Amino acid sequence: MRADDPSGLASALEAWAGGAGTRDYLAVQAYLAPFADVTVELRRVREALLQRYHRATTLGYGPRFLHSTGQLHKGGPAEGRFLQLTDELGTDVPVPGTSYSFGRLIAAQALGDLEALVRRGRNVLRVELGRDVARGLERLVECLHG
Repeated sequence: MRADDPSGLASALEAWAGGAGTRDYLAVQAYLAPFADVTVELRRVREALLQRYHRATTLGYGPRFLHSTGQLHKGGPAEGRFLQLTDELGTDVPVPGTSYSFGRLIAAQALGDLEALVRRGRNVLRVELGRDVARGLERLVECLHG
């Protein structure tokens, strides 16, 4: 799902979170660079989810949450719904001594996490924000506010 498709995004969000049970929580998994402006927008996304769906919400930057709450997401009770946010890489940096880049490594970690969640039967929505992450997050908040 792409953030630049407002009607498709709105439908996907409703299908993803609209049927959440009373014990379900909504987890925002941001596979994004942790810049201050991105963090501000991610908090707006989390707040909009809370206001719209009245469910507990969490927010974490990937891949760093994989060794903490990521274990709960896949191994704990099936009470989470996961919103995985990714971006389109601009400039990328090679990992020294390897044949791949940091961007490719993070993209692989995001995809691996998505596949693991799906294999465990978890409800996951992946949204590609594009190159302009801040604008993609703004579109997401706009969809959540209806």
